[in-house]
Amino acid sequence: MASSTERTAREPVHIDLALQGGGSHGAYTWGVLDRLLEEPWLTVEAVSGTSAGAMNAAVLADGWTRNGAAGARQALDEYWRKVSRAAMFSPLQRSPMDRMLGRWTLDTSPAYMAMDLMTRMLSPYDVNPLGLNPLNRILASSVDFDGIANSPVKVFITATNVRTGRGRIFRNKEITADVLLASACLPTMFQAIEIDGEYYWDGGFTGNPTITPLVRESDARDVLLVQINPRERVELPRTAGEILNRLNEISFNSPLMKELRMIALLRQVADPGQGEGARWADMLTHSIWTTKLSEFGASSKLNAEWDFISMLKEEGRRSADAFLAAHAADLGVRSTSDLDVLLAEC
Repeated sequence: MASSTERTAREPVHIDLALQGGGSHGAYTWGVLDRLLEEPWLTVEAVSGTSAGAMNAAVLADGWTRNGAAGARQALDEYWRKVSRAAMFSPLQRSPMDRMLGRWTLDTSPAYMAMDLMTRMLSPYDVNPLGLNPLNRILASSVDFDGIANSPVKVFITATNVRTGRGRIFRNKEITADVLLASACLPTMFQAIEIDGEYYWDGGFTGNPTITPLVRESDARDVLLVQINPRERVELPRTAGEILNRLNEISFNSPLMKELRMIALLRQVADPGQGEGARWADMLTHSIWTTKLSEFGASSKLNAEWDFISMLKEEGRRSADAFLAAHAADLGVRSTSDLDVLLAEC
């Protein structure tokens, strides 16, 4: 990998970021961003995010407005610390057995098991009639939405319209706390969020994250996807929890896979000349992912203990560091992930 001096001296590269959602596993994405933002030659042009990815995108853009990359790193650090502090008062805690065995899941937590059973029988309108969401208070103290509106970083947040089943993309000046809550609104846990007379659920059902606006509305050529949800699993899920977990992974990956296949096809047929065709033809794709995330079950996405958050962050930093060591010279030059292989799977 190039030395710090060499990295500082190289020509700037503008990149777009596509951030998946996944509850507290979004701390992995925080680690990736924290490492990328250390590189003075990298400039974030635009970010598309869903659910936890939406939170990371909004906090990054707000922090960037205040003090560039350093401000973004500080804002992300403060946000995740607040998430962890709030989790200290949550009834969803690891059981003594999970702690003793060194597991980060909540599978044997009495509160989690009760909540899991309750969500299958009762709606959030029954259990939480006031529509309370702990993220609301965290966002109020963490994000300046005027900062996002005026940020040089373009932000695209996806939420799913309950009535139409279609995704809606919210841009900088449209982004509010409700938009972020809508993007992360799991329908079995929270009431749908009303925005402009329409109701919204988690954006992961329709775009996790949505890539198209990055290509059409950003001048950067490089799109770097930070993945959280495992695309493949070797072992067959057998327990009810494992089956439900795998169904959720497939459901939340499906919109992304379909969009990436569409992009691969468009790149093959796009006119590399001027206009929008050139944007698709010139697009460079990259991804950062770790197999370590596949070790954790779905319940761990509700575990926001600081030790777990910190471990995920460090794993994200290691993944980003490995990506830069292998592909720093490729950014701005060539793709490092092959989308064409997805066409063979159709």
